[in-house]
Parts: sequence; structure tokens; C-alpha cells
Amino acid sequence: MTVIVLTNCPAGLRGFLTRWLLEISAGVFIGNPSARIRDILWNEVQEYAGQGRALLAHTTNNEQGYTFRTFDHAWNPVDHEGLTLIHRPAANATNPLPASSTKDKAGWSNASKRRRFRRS
Repeated sequence: MTVIVLTNCPAGLRGFLTRWLLEISAGVFIGNPSARIRDILWNEVQEYAGQGRALLAHTTNNEQGYTFRTFDHAWNPVDHEGLTLIHRPAANATNPLPASSTKDKAGWSNASKRRRFRRS
């Protein structure tokens, strides 16, 4: 089983992938191509993704039963003692949240006001 997830990619790339895989949701493709076809598809995705991002996950014969590859993602797969884990970069400590977002606002939220208005 092969799954390819595209984000912010050209429509032509999505059309190309529909020749080999089934698009079950916008930008999510699944299928069962051979390993050779899967690698060719992944090379095409990397070449034509442009400013977009892509993720490929497929079954394989390892402890987890699957593996994945990423293209232009901030989160990267890392091999840790035979297991593939996702390395998520730490938040940038030099740019803390603005002061306005850390303060608690007094009063009711707009959603709460609308709910109370509908009930009455």
C-alpha cells in the first residue's frame, strides 16, 4: 500500500498521480504500485511540487511495517535504533509569543455570547 499526501502543489501534479493512484480526498492518494513505479512517482512529485510539500508512506518489511519520506516538510524522519521517528524542530525561543496573546482577556468570548443569545 502506498499513500502520497500533497499540500499546496500544482493541479497538474495531482492529475499525473491520478493515473497511478486513487485520490480519496483533496491531495491524498492511495494505491498499490510496484516499488519501481512508486520510486518514479516520488521522483516526479519532488520535481514538480514547486512550493508545495509532499509525504510518501508505504509498506515495507521492517519492524514498523511501513516507512515514509518527506519533501519540503519542517518535520523530518529520523532513524532511531531501527525505528523511524519524526523529528519536530523546537519552537524558536528567540521569538516568544506577543504579550497580547499571553494575557487572559476579561469577559465572555464571542462564541459564548452567541450561544447564550440563541438559548434565550
